[in-house]
Amino acid sequence: MTVKILPSVTTANFACLGDEVRGLAAAGVDRIHWDVMDGRYVPNITFGPDVIAACRPLVACGFEAHVMCDSPEDLLPRFVDAGCELVTLHPETLRQPHRTYAAVRELGLRLGIALSPATGVEPLTHVLDLVDMVLVMTVDPGFGGQSYLTSMEPKVAAVAELLERAGHTVELGVDGGVGPDTIAGPAAAGADAFVCGSALWRYPSFSEGVADLRRRADAARPATA
Repeated sequence: MTVKILPSVTTANFACLGDEVRGLAAAGVDRIHWDVMDGRYVPNITFGPDVIAACRPLVACGFEAHVMCDSPEDLLPRFVDAGCELVTLHPETLRQPHRTYAAVRELGLRLGIALSPATGVEPLTHVLDLVDMVLVMTVDPGFGGQSYLTSMEPKVAAVAELLERAGHTVELGVDGGVGPDTIAGPAAAGADAFVCGSALWRYPSFSEGVADLRRRADAARPATA
């Protein structure tokens, strides 16, 4: 798969969110990553489907919702209405994970499964036929600007091996602390999608940041990737 850069707008200036989204799209990002937090599953509150929907007409690039909420099942149809193409869920928030994954697909959404640092690869067992993306969290979910956990790179490699053995074409992403000094590690371990937050905002422009991060990831990826 080609490298994908997925900016998390949790870092954006919420007072001018529409302009930030337009700038990211113009910089050539692959999808915009919306971290939906409810203050319960994680100790932070961000935004919900209505905010995503308000930004949807502004750009043509894809939208994905990373749902960090207790019992997110009831929200799923609203992410469809908001214009998301992919929804990523944490298995530990679901009462009936397999049923919820199937419901995501029935709604016409692509499915992502997020693995928090303390969560192993076991939740992927028996559901890879439904999965479009595995997102390995390289920080504890809840806040932007955290330090990247190098200790998660063996998990990235383990997921990459699992996907290869299963023969499924699934995106393998990382989320948390990803920037110019850290992106090479997960890329070398097999990741192809990179959620970038505060590091992207530190570049002189979004265009420079996206190009630099993409170049660094490409250079670090295994030759057979």
